Parts: sequence; structure tokens; C-alpha cells
Amino acid sequence: MDAEAWDERYAGTELVWSATPNQFVAGALAEKEPGRALDLAAGEGRNALWLASLGWDVTAVDFSQVALDKGRAVEQSLAPKHPITWVCADVTGWTPDEEHDLAVVAYLQLPGAERRAASRRAFGALGEGGELFWVGHDSTNLVEGTGGPQDPEVLMTAEDVLSDLGGERFEVIRAERVERVVPQDDGHGGEASRTAYDCLVHVRRI
Repeated sequence: MDAEAWDERYAGTELVWSATPNQFVAGALAEKEPGRALDLAAGEGRNALWLASLGWDVTAVDFSQVALDKGRAVEQSLAPKHPITWVCADVTGWTPDEEHDLAVVAYLQLPGAERRAASRRAFGALGEGGELFWVGHDSTNLVEGTGGPQDPEVLMTAEDVLSDLGGERFEVIRAERVERVVPQDDGHGGEASRTAYDCLVHVRRI
């Protein structure tokens, strides 16, 4: 999908994604000392808004202006400690002016070459000691999990993301497949759950 298609999708509903941060982002980063952060492919900014609420100085980047406008509207109601900088740009080609302490990329599902461009730009935005936190739909989710894209070209493994960063110097904090429980209607007025599989990569630049 291109930016125009995403604009249409974001314009069609109140919120496409949850208003709360991704569970893996929150679990890994809640106790970190705030600094300067990037939320890349931010969508409506759920992770950016959460980071800002903790005191991070956040730049949220997405190629959908509609999504960013929705995130900015939520921000105005929350009044976080640091105003978020909202940037409409394609993260496969965008470069920030300053080094950052953290770059978050959540569910940016792209074919290999574009994913590699995005991951290397995200990593390149970090200063020494900065951390890249990447979570996406895992390749195994297509046959073993539930939901997510059905195109194998845009799915990935943790090994794929680490390979994208080949030649860079980093310490691996975590790189693995993780499980995410997804509530679903059981068809009888109740609620069941299924498991989705994501890849998670957390590295520190050295």
C-alpha cells in the first residue's frame, strides 16, 4: 500500500490501531531513562505518545499525513511532558538531523530490500549506545499464527533483521520469535484467543 491508500484507511475509522503502546515496546522500554527517541512508521503514534508520556523527546515519522494528524489530535488532549515532532516522510529514505538514543519500528512490513533500507536508516540515526527496537509479523505467523499480512514477501524473522544490519557494530540484547495472544470472537457470543507470532530485535549500537 502507498501513502494515499494508507491515508484512506486511516481516514475511514476513528483509530486503526490500539491507543495503547505495543506490548513488547512497553515491556522492554518502560524503565529506560528518557532521552531522544524516534518512532518510525509511527502510524497514529501510539508508541510515540506513550514514550512522550514518560518524558522522551520523540519524533514520529510516517508517510501518512492523515495518521499523523490523528496522532497530533490525541497528543493535544494528553499534553505530554515534551511535545512530539510529527514528520510526514517515507522511513526508507528519511534521515534525521540529530543522533537519537532510541529508534522504535513496530510492524513495518516491507519487502526485503525496502526493509533493509529502513532498518539501516533507523540504526544509522542512533548515537553510540543508542538502541534499535524492532517488532514485526514473523514469517512463521503465516502458517502457524493468526492475522497479519498474508504476503510472505513482507514477513520476516529476527535473523532477517539482524542480517539487514550486517557490517554495523552492535550488541544484541534480544533477537527471537515471540508470541502475542490475540482475542477473537468465538462465534457464540463469547471470546476465544489465538496466538500470533512476531519477530523481535533489540540491539544497542557500539
